[in-house]
Amino acid sequence: MEPYGYTFRALGGPCTLRIYGRSESACAAAADAVQAEVLRIERKYSRYRDDSVVSRINGLAGSDVGIEVDDETAGLLDYADAAYAQSDGLFDITSGVLRRAWDFRSGRVPEQSQIQELLQLVGWHRVKWDRPRIKLPLPEMQLDFGGFGKEYAADRAAAILRRHDIEHGLVDLSGDLVLVGPHPDGSPWRVGIQHPRDTARAMAVVDLEAGAVAGSGDYERYFEQDGKRYCHILNPMTGWPVGELSAVSVIASQCLVAGTATTIAMLKEKDGKAWLGNLGLPWIAAHRDGTVTGSIDHRSAARMDYRPGESSDAWRAAIKQTMSSR
Repeated sequence: MEPYGYTFRALGGPCTLRIYGRSESACAAAADAVQAEVLRIERKYSRYRDDSVVSRINGLAGSDVGIEVDDETAGLLDYADAAYAQSDGLFDITSGVLRRAWDFRSGRVPEQSQIQELLQLVGWHRVKWDRPRIKLPLPEMQLDFGGFGKEYAADRAAAILRRHDIEHGLVDLSGDLVLVGPHPDGSPWRVGIQHPRDTARAMAVVDLEAGAVAGSGDYERYFEQDGKRYCHILNPMTGWPVGELSAVSVIASQCLVAGTATTIAMLKEKDGKAWLGNLGLPWIAAHRDGTVTGSIDHRSAARMDYRPGESSDAWRAAIKQTMSSR
């Protein structure tokens, strides 16, 4: 069985597949199918496309009619609803409107009055979601699937590989990983978890045979002013960037869960570590002061067996529904 590698760009970054197969043609067909699926998800949910589902929902904000969505979109909205409850309102797909105040290319800190005005448009609890119809009650209110779209695409990519009888492979969508079984000889994949301040070294190294790894941090999009770092992870209740943790990575059975968990932990700030501990998944976090903590051993390479428990029953049900909608 030979290894084959494929790369393409989607969802704003590089995408890489490393797969083993008995023939190059079979692996190429699987890779083509994965690329088509990831691009389909990008087209369907990108906020930058006028013809996307998200843009159609946002375009009817403030109207009385709303829009009826398909099963896949309904599954994702159910998941967002469960994550909102699981995070006590911190994981909120209506918070993207705060980008109007925060332009991380200009490096300008907005006025509190500007943030306060936008906060009136934030809050999943305001959304009228009665499956399969969704309605944004306020003009200029927005949904944004950017907080979990890439992770969902990574899980879908892995599902496509399995559908093509690929039993050994790796999906990497801009650093969000899903492992499709071990190497053909049974050996695990060695995965390095990026250090938030030193990209040349890993914060930890883990050996995994399956599962997913996702990370979130203040190093992806940010600017510094007067010695303070302002990152793109914005608290939907205050409108301001997080400032306690520098990075969080989580291992889970699905990338969708791992990615959501990292974001929630970042948003919970000082309570993030305790929340991760209660979640029951392997995790590692770097603090602004440089210290590293977590259930993943960061002092040496460690063989990790991920635990598939995904916390509350409501969240597990939402995950199952989401992943079965395609």
